[in-house]
Amino acid sequence: MTETPATGAGGRTFDELDKLPTEELRQRAFALARERRDVGFFWSVLRHLPNADEAAALDGAPNSVGPTIDEAAALWRELTGHGYEETAPVLRAAFIDYLMKH
Repeated sequence: MTETPATGAGGRTFDELDKLPTEELRQRAFALARERRDVGFFWSVLRHLPNADEAAALDGAPNSVGPTIDEAAALWRELTGHGYEETAPVLRAAFIDYLMKH
């Protein structure tokens, strides 16, 4: 009897996603979060970045006045410049987790 690796909601296995570069994982997770209008995901990811004090003050809760997906994406670009440095393992895990669950 052979075991089949667990697949996420998107039909990809953890191993398939883990082989992708961090930037591709980010692009896929951000695209999915945009499609789902999941502002909370953006803010949760931003909190893992160094010097993300601005993001920590925002909760991204549904129906809250304030942050939008476009604002979250702009803040991401400002804080990272797409450089992940020491936060890469945490961010990769967040991106893969989101893609597996949704």
